[in-house]
Amino acid sequence: HISGRMRKFFIKILPGDKVTVELSPYDLTRGRITYRKK
Repeated sequence: HISGRMRKFFIKILPGDKVTVELSPYDLTRGRITYRKK
């Protein structure tokens, strides 16, 4: 399950990291990080 896997990655993301966030069209307060640039 992708969103479950992404949730684990979320912990490792630090402020300043460049990421791509996909917002849910139904809930604009939630977003999914779809890609993290290393």
